[in-house]
Amino acid sequence: MTYQLQNRLGFKLSRLSRIMQSRLGADLAAHGLTRLKWCVLASVEMEHLNTPSELADNIGITRPAMSRLLKAMTKDGLIERRLNHEDGRARQIMVTARGKQKVATCWPLVQANQDHFLNKLTADQHDSLNEALRLMIRDEAGTFDDI
Repeated sequence: MTYQLQNRLGFKLSRLSRIMQSRLGADLAAHGLTRLKWCVLASVEMEHLNTPSELADNIGITRPAMSRLLKAMTKDGLIERRLNHEDGRARQIMVTARGKQKVATCWPLVQANQDHFLNKLTADQHDSLNEALRLMIRDEAGTFDDI
């Protein structure tokens, strides 16, 4: 039996993920954001998700971790938490003017990071990769059902 770490799927996926996250993290850090803060801003502003539980599910972190992240982002002036008018107990997350400026500034950086890697693939390779990843993720606990 041969075990070659660098030929293992998990190793390759983890390595690529770290490379992509590190590259993006450096770009975002120059604007005072972390990758998770970007994910929250983009999820609220671009995907129109506005509750802590929706955001935690979308980003793939726990609700306590989301709570801590939202607290820090509120302190940074990137988001506001308001009571939902329909349900006085529920909180709605809104992006502040400062947060909107960060989205506008950082969106091209996020897109450029993705393009850097996708430009290495043909359109068919990109489609095949997306399909393969969707199949591997599907039906796993704690993951997206509709990827």
